[in-house]
Amino acid sequence: MNNTTHSVKASEIESKWYLIDAEGKVLGRVASEVAKLLKGKHKPTYSTHMDVGDHVIVINTDKMVLTGNKMNDKIYRRHTGYIGNMKEIAAKDMPSTEMMMLAVKGMLPKNSLGRKMLTKLRVYAGSEHENIAQKPEVWEVK
Repeated sequence: MNNTTHSVKASEIESKWYLIDAEGKVLGRVASEVAKLLKGKHKPTYSTHMDVGDHVIVINTDKMVLTGNKMNDKIYRRHTGYIGNMKEIAAKDMPSTEMMMLAVKGMLPKNSLGRKMLTKLRVYAGSEHENIAQKPEVWEVK
């Protein structure tokens, strides 16, 4: 009996395209589904050290919702690296596509593999997208 663990090889990785509609959905719930798809955690061949994830297209981010009073209270902060240069932007002033990208980026690994996974994410504010040729499957967020 052969009890060895099968490790997937780079040539065996198959990548699909998924389409997620964020209309009326909560930002964090959609972002966690997207991160799961980008990592490949929904596949039986999931491996932490390889990029086995799929491509994801998120549409209608301008119609997604933030729970509570986050739209007015939430502030995104970043520092330029210079003294006293902390930049702040409120959630209501930030583009919805950028909010989605930041939320997903925070849920991916903080290394070169995570950066590679993030390149497979396409985010659009409206319902139109450029990736029709890839024939994406619709993925429902619960």
